[in-house]
Amino acid sequence: MNDSDSPPLRLVRSTKADVPPTRADRVIEDGLAEVVTLGRRNAAGASEAEERDFFADTIAEYQWARDAAGLAPSTLDHLVQPVLEVCDHYDVVAWRLTPRMLDRYLAGPGKRASSTLRGKLMRLDHYFAFLEQRYAGEIFRRFGVAVESPVDDFNRPVHRGDFGLRVPPSQRAMREFFARWRDSLESARKAVVARRDYVMGKIVYISGVRAAELCGVKLCEVHWESGQWGRFLVHGKGARRSGPRQRLAYLFEEGRDLLWWYVEEVRGEFADDPEDPAAPLFPSERIPRAISALNVATGGLAVTPSTFRRALRHAGTRFLTGPVTELYPHLLRHACATHNYERGMGLWEVQKLLGHERPTTTVQYLSAAHADPERASLAASSRAVQRLHVDQGNLR
Repeated sequence: MNDSDSPPLRLVRSTKADVPPTRADRVIEDGLAEVVTLGRRNAAGASEAEERDFFADTIAEYQWARDAAGLAPSTLDHLVQPVLEVCDHYDVVAWRLTPRMLDRYLAGPGKRASSTLRGKLMRLDHYFAFLEQRYAGEIFRRFGVAVESPVDDFNRPVHRGDFGLRVPPSQRAMREFFARWRDSLESARKAVVARRDYVMGKIVYISGVRAAELCGVKLCEVHWESGQWGRFLVHGKGARRSGPRQRLAYLFEEGRDLLWWYVEEVRGEFADDPEDPAAPLFPSERIPRAISALNVATGGLAVTPSTFRRALRHAGTRFLTGPVTELYPHLLRHACATHNYERGMGLWEVQKLLGHERPTTTVQYLSAAHADPERASLAASSRAVQRLHVDQGNLR
C-alpha cells in the first residue's frame, strides 16, 4: 500500500540499444534523476590530462593554504613530497590511491625507518583532509571518484609510547669529546670548515638551539650587547599552527668567547662578504656559479642542516667515547637540557633555554637526567630552616 503523500513507484523497463527510450521511461523520481544525470557525466568523463592538471592545482593550493598559515618554505616542500612520491610510483592522481596501494608501496620500494614512515603517513592524511574539505564535491562531479584517504584505521600511525629514549652522553663524555675535536682542528684537511663545524656543535650544546635554527642565523642577528654575555636571534619552529616563532638564544660566557673567536679569526676566511650584515653566520664553503660569475662581494649561502648533521656524526664517530656512540644535533639539544638541569638549573630556566611553550615538553627532554628526590627533600628542608632562622620563627 502506498502512502498518499508519496508518488507511486515506477518500474524502469530495459530497452534495446537501437530503440530510444520513451518519455514515460525518462519520468523518474527527482533523486534517481540526479543519480542518472551524474552517472552520464561520469561516463563521458574528463580527459586524463585535465585530471592531472586539476591534481597539480590542488597541490599548489594546498601549499598556498599552508603558506598562509605561516609555515616555512622548507616545510611546505616536505608537506607534499610523500603525496607526489606515491603518485609518481603508481602514475595516478592522489584520489585514485587506495589503502592497499599505499601499503604495498610503503612495505616494498618505499620502505623506510618507522619514524620516517610515520611522518609520511601523517602528511598524506593531512593532504587528503584538505581534499575532502575543499574539493571532494568537485572531484566527484568531474571525475566520478569519492575522495577518501588511503590512510585508514589499519595503517594510520598511532602513538603508543614506543619512541626510543634519547640518552645523551654524560657531562664528562661531552667535555672529552669537544676537547678531542678541538685538538684535531689544526690537522684537518679543510681547517676553516672544520673550525666552523666545531663552533656550530659547541654552540648547539651550549645554547640548546636546533640545527635548522642555527644554520639560519645571520651576522646581524647576533646581539653582543644583550643580556650578560650576548644572545642571538633564531627563527624557531611553530606550535599548533602558529608559524615560525622568533626567540633570543643564550650564549653564556663560554659561548660568547667561542663565537667571538670564530667571527674574528674564522668567518672572514670564507669566500663571501663577511661585512654584509645579511650574510649567514655559518656560511657554506661553496658559492653558486651564478653568484661567483658576478665577481662582486655578496653574501654567501648558509650551511645546510644536513651538512652540519653529517659533520657532527663524523666527529662523534671519531672523538666520542662511552656507551653513546652516535651524535646528532637534537641529541646535543637533549644533552644541553639534561646537563644544565643536573647542574642546578631550574625547570623554568631550562624551558626558557630551549624555547618551549609548555613545561611538559621540557620534561620529556629531562627523562635521562639523574634526579635524586631524597637529596631534593633534604635541600628543601634546609631552605625552610634557613627561612625560619631569618624570620626568627615568624611563620606569617
